[in-house]
Amino acid sequence: MEHITLLLGIVIVTALVFDFTNGFHDTANAMATTISTGALKPKTAVAMSAVLNLVGAFLSVEVAKTISGGLINEEGIRTEVIFAALVGAILWNLLTWLLGLPSSSSHALFGGLIGAAVMSAGWSSVNGSTVVTKVLLPAVAAPIVAGLAAMLATRLTYRISNRADQKATAKGYRAGQIASAGLVSLAHGTNDAQKTMGIITLALVTGGVIAPGSNPPTWVIVSAGTAIALGTYLGGWRIIRTMGKGLTDLAPQQGFAAQTSAATAILASSHIGFSLSTTQVCSGAVMGSGLGRKGGVVRWSTATRMFVAWGLTLPAAGLAGAAAEFLTKQGTWGIVLTGALLVAGAGTIWTLSRRQPVTIDNVNDAAAEPAGIVTTAMAAVTPPPAGPVTGDLSGDLKTTIPSPDAEPTRPATV
Repeated sequence: MEHITLLLGIVIVTALVFDFTNGFHDTANAMATTISTGALKPKTAVAMSAVLNLVGAFLSVEVAKTISGGLINEEGIRTEVIFAALVGAILWNLLTWLLGLPSSSSHALFGGLIGAAVMSAGWSSVNGSTVVTKVLLPAVAAPIVAGLAAMLATRLTYRISNRADQKATAKGYRAGQIASAGLVSLAHGTNDAQKTMGIITLALVTGGVIAPGSNPPTWVIVSAGTAIALGTYLGGWRIIRTMGKGLTDLAPQQGFAAQTSAATAILASSHIGFSLSTTQVCSGAVMGSGLGRKGGVVRWSTATRMFVAWGLTLPAAGLAGAAAEFLTKQGTWGIVLTGALLVAGAGTIWTLSRRQPVTIDNVNDAAAEPAGIVTTAMAAVTPPPAGPVTGDLSGDLKTTIPSPDAEPTRPATV
């Protein structure tokens, strides 16, 4: 019993560490656009987001119940399985943070849990229908819905503000952007903080501390909300840069439209127990707002890398969780080795991140986007502009290169 109690304590601490990484990994969801448009200073933005994440953790437990009692079958699942799942999720979170990719912390957790459960008790331990209806379908639909809503909202806001004074309009939208960013933070707390609540509750069930189907105890809600708030306050500056500057260039109108659309989708999903990825929702909304502005563009090479990360998250975290569970099944030494590998992996990633640090001081410096395949190909085949043509049509044509001081030829007006 002492071993189980000690292991359960380790699992709870590891779950709170995951919650902490979830906080700084997902700060960009709420505050990237607010920071990139200058509506709030970076430190003020993450502080506000942290407080509202904590408040949001107390508003609902529907998502926590989906994870603790719906995703996998509780019977026959050992506490070690929860530990292995968290190891896989944390390592994937840290790796994608290092790369500055806004991948889904939620799907990292789901993948780790599914992989560890399958390694422990086989495929029968996973509720396939719940995975499809409350994880996979929202993963596909939510970013599309949020993107379309943000695109339409952006077009509407520009149409409304066309005849208004631009300075006054920009000021109003900045205020609206702050309010909508707060709403996203609140929504993030209602959805993502609950995932850790659900994991801790599941661990308590497997350890025999509470009965199956129980709601998260109050101390679980408080600790999970506090952990994600602390992580949010530190700010995941790498991912904030990608979301705020790497996908598209946002004006206050676009930021307001993107955040309002994302918050609406997240709150609606939390109410019905859909454990969707807030990262995917907010990323879809940012891209939609980029397309909604006339002349706006989305940097598709960055978006493509992000899509790849989304697709890899579930299987990669699942493989990591399964490998960790394989070790924990070997006994005490396997659990100790798994914990040591987690610490070593986290330390290595942190050391690598210090080579090119992204901080509060350079978060708004837009990194140069690598040229995509299409852009490179077009540059290779596009001829240089020709100079004025001289000579006789019946003879050889000769071209002359204008001197640097010459006035460039103006295009003809049609």
